[in-house]
Amino acid sequence: MRVYDVIDAKKNRRALTEEEIGFFVRCVADGAATDSQIAAFCMAVLLNGMTDEECYLLTDAMAKSGRCAPRPAASGIFADKHSTGGVSDSTTLILVPVLAALGIKCAKYSGRGLAHTGGTLDKLESFAGVRVDLSPEEFEKQVERVGAAVSGQTASTVPADKRMYAVRDVTATVDSVPLIASSVMSKKLASFADLILLDVKYGDGAFMHSPAQAEKLARLMVSIGERAGRKMLAAVTCMDAPLGDHIGCNAEVNEVLEILRGEKKNDLSRLSVFHAAKILQAAEGIGEEEAASRAANAIDSGAAIRKFGEIIAAQGGNAGDVYKTLPMSDTVHTLRAKEDGYVRISALALGRACAALGGGRAKEGDAIDHGAGILLKVRQGARVKKGAVLAEAYCSKSGEEGFALAESAFAFSPKKIKDRPLVYAFIGGKE
Repeated sequence: MRVYDVIDAKKNRRALTEEEIGFFVRCVADGAATDSQIAAFCMAVLLNGMTDEECYLLTDAMAKSGRCAPRPAASGIFADKHSTGGVSDSTTLILVPVLAALGIKCAKYSGRGLAHTGGTLDKLESFAGVRVDLSPEEFEKQVERVGAAVSGQTASTVPADKRMYAVRDVTATVDSVPLIASSVMSKKLASFADLILLDVKYGDGAFMHSPAQAEKLARLMVSIGERAGRKMLAAVTCMDAPLGDHIGCNAEVNEVLEILRGEKKNDLSRLSVFHAAKILQAAEGIGEEEAASRAANAIDSGAAIRKFGEIIAAQGGNAGDVYKTLPMSDTVHTLRAKEDGYVRISALALGRACAALGGGRAKEGDAIDHGAGILLKVRQGARVKKGAVLAEAYCSKSGEEGFALAESAFAFSPKKIKDRPLVYAFIGGKE
């Protein structure tokens, strides 16, 4: 068998066998397949699709291309959550301590931000001294001891996916539903979580632009996980406007801390508690109302913020920092309404603006200015007068490009804006 033969079969719309997919993935992982061959395969999949069977086989092969973390011997449910990316989406930093405070162990592998999306690992590094490069042994022990850990995956985790994603990123094949599903789920299956919740975004600031597209992706990933023996949940959620009011590392961490201290409630807090309640309901078999009440009480009682301090301390930081406010960059630009009307806010434009201000990456490996960011003063749909303050943008370098992008994120309508629901669909459990 040759890599050429696998590409040719998919080019001609033939369903690939388990042997063919396994062979191709091994060649990707060990370097026998060239970047051009990987690109050709990905383009063939983008254009011709894959059956659900092929998607599962590809996911399973990629998960097994590196080291799979064994499930710890400790009792209880191990949970994980994954978002397909958005703007001001810091739900992980709220969800994990809430669940851990309620006795649900959270084994969370996360990533860094790229383009207009923020990264959980970057936000965690806003805390001085915090490590996000835990070894598999450190990760496992921390989950058992503290109840939660958030870390990046090691070089030995799903190496085939790392190489395939790098090629997809530069060949316009990132938006293939089968390849997105296999990429996300291969990393989930390489972990030891029993229960996985997927937050699949749609809208202006998401990779999936329509709710129907997002639901199709969500259902495919749920089917892959269930076939692998995991308990799966998925929420299809809206990313037309930023989820929270703050964009950028320090800015988002400050908002997370306000929410965990019970000082703020908004869409970010509501979605985080919704996710936590759904996981708690599935893990413990309790009713929806009881699960929601317990999740909210973890915040109101102070248990969640204390648990977050434990997690920060366990990974090298100072637990007391969760009661402080992280600094923003020195240069600030105030954005004002250019006319009267109801505000429409582009999540994509604000994500790009934050990156241009230094708070994001154009490519993997770029440095991030943790103090750069944007603080929204209004939410989408608000009625404003000309000259009203819409947001403040912060940076520590020349900010003209970022300021201009931020200005372009706001539009004004004479008519009320009808927002789409925050949660469009929920899959798994009791749909």
